[in-house]
Amino acid sequence: MALALRPNCEYCDKDLPPAARDAFICTFECTFCADCVESKLFNVCPNCGGGFTPRPIRPATEWRSGLSVAKRPASDKRVHLSKSPEDIATHVARIKDVPPWER
Repeated sequence: MALALRPNCEYCDKDLPPAARDAFICTFECTFCADCVESKLFNVCPNCGGGFTPRPIRPATEWRSGLSVAKRPASDKRVHLSKSPEDIATHVARIKDVPPWER
């Protein structure tokens, strides 16, 4: 199963196309832009509490049959947070000093 490559930052709604180099994901594929990960979320996923990693870029060139962004396109379903900015800030403050591998 391929990553959905969600089209936006769940926090600020910035567009994150499939080749965006500033897209980050958690283990549940929650998707955020680098600015939100660094300045608002402090490497804490507001949904699961995990950390983030750069989202891989799906190849534009079909190097192997059927495996490219053209053959397996990114999702067009925009995702938004269900929690308030205040709730997220409280959640992040509570665990941001715990390294992701110890959460």
